Amino acid sequence: MTGAGRLVRLILRRDRIIMPVWAVLLGLVPAGYVASFEGLFPTDAERIDYARLSATNTGFVTLYGPLHGSSLGELVAWRAGFLPVLAGLCALLTVIRHTRADEEAGRTELIGAAAVGRHAQLAAAVLTTCAAGLLMGVVLTAAMVGQGLPAAGSLAFGAEMTLSVFVFAGVGAVAAQLTSGARGARSIALTVLAAAFVLRVGGDTSAVGDGSLRWMSWLSPIGWVQHLFPYGVNDWWPALLALAFTVVTVAVAGRLQSRRDLGVGQLPARLGPASAPAGLSSPFGLAWRLHRGMLVAWTIGFALLGLIFGGVGASVLDIAAGNQGLSDVFTRLGGSDALVDSYFAGIASIVGLIAACYGVQTTLRMRDEEQTGHTEAVLTTSVSRYTWAGTNLFFALLGPAVVLAVEGLATSLTYPDGDLGEILGGVLVQLPAVWVLAGVAVLAFGLVPRLSAVAWAPPAMCLLVLLVGQTLQLDQWFLDISPFTHVPKLPGGDLSALPLVSLTVVAAALTAVGVTGLRRRNVPE
Repeated sequence: MTGAGRLVRLILRRDRIIMPVWAVLLGLVPAGYVASFEGLFPTDAERIDYARLSATNTGFVTLYGPLHGSSLGELVAWRAGFLPVLAGLCALLTVIRHTRADEEAGRTELIGAAAVGRHAQLAAAVLTTCAAGLLMGVVLTAAMVGQGLPAAGSLAFGAEMTLSVFVFAGVGAVAAQLTSGARGARSIALTVLAAAFVLRVGGDTSAVGDGSLRWMSWLSPIGWVQHLFPYGVNDWWPALLALAFTVVTVAVAGRLQSRRDLGVGQLPARLGPASAPAGLSSPFGLAWRLHRGMLVAWTIGFALLGLIFGGVGASVLDIAAGNQGLSDVFTRLGGSDALVDSYFAGIASIVGLIAACYGVQTTLRMRDEEQTGHTEAVLTTSVSRYTWAGTNLFFALLGPAVVLAVEGLATSLTYPDGDLGEILGGVLVQLPAVWVLAGVAVLAFGLVPRLSAVAWAPPAMCLLVLLVGQTLQLDQWFLDISPFTHVPKLPGGDLSALPLVSLTVVAAALTAVGVTGLRRRNVPE
């Protein structure tokens, strides 16, 4: 472990922006839910009715998890049921970034030439990520107590989020030892995260029915942390499962690291064909080969999101059937049609922001290619920088259009009462805002490539605005920072071409400046 302390300081220096952003942001998001529930369901009777119907609604259970109480705190913790998935995602990506990605880029070899222990880098990555998880838990606990919720339940709520980070930091540590590339490690870790979510969904939805498969949720680390049931029973023993899992996975990662050579993984690399197919002879063919796996994976993910969101949409009106109290609440919100339109408009904004993350990830893939030396090899041929950048940006800009269209179609399939054109249109109008965030990533990559990771800060800021901006009544100038604030709210709103054209022009300008910067700087840099 020699040198681990200095490596921790190095990680904190490199992630001084992005790590506090995701840790503090995810810790503050539930605070917005408190005011939201207090405004929608001001009386205990209304909350009891809402909780009783939501707890047995498979659509809501799929998205948020089990609900076993009707207090304000229990409803808030349940509504934040998807946040452990986001926390786990941030954790595994952070660990892989500071282990396998550094090893792939050659930084680990340089660090290892100094007086640094073999496991120091792995230990520093896990410790720093877990420290960010602790910060998230502290922020969340303080925010909930500040909203007047019980301290014991707030502590359990904070522990739920912290343990999510711990668990998937261990998953990321193991994944980093299995492959020789960061991309493969991310794929393995993301598959584990997706499997954990699916197991949690399978077990919890079964519990709503006959309960024959409710044991599945106990196979999922996400299920473990959600079974703390903050503000309810505050059951702490599932936390022991999460802690034990973290210790075991980190120990396994250390053992695997000891048994492999630097630069290789435990899983053997698959040999490529002896000759390249004809499609790789063009820049576009190469870009397609690089991006097709990501495009397929994101398309499948968005199709699943559409199925889930469409199913929940069908449940929005069901929870009010036969309940006068909830019907009155929905009437205050504008009636059933307005409620459904508002739901799908809100979902469209969330889906658009997720698609923006895909656009940013695809754009930053160019930075990975540059760091591994692949870009330099391509540019030694007759391929120009504009051609190389353009073929990659084709997928960064049009790939989100594909996944958004798939999500809209899948949503329409599971919500047959809705209008396909309205639902699909509400999703596709998010594209100009998606392109703006992708354009910011191009700008960062073209002008300051060493700070390309800063391109993740705008999506995080947009997430903050989306989730808690209106609830916390933030100033309009702050809300206007997010390009999604300017997108027409469809269905239900008025379609205006001006904001869409304006956002598209801004995205084009950002992209043009970024590509021009790439043309004038050194490669690699």
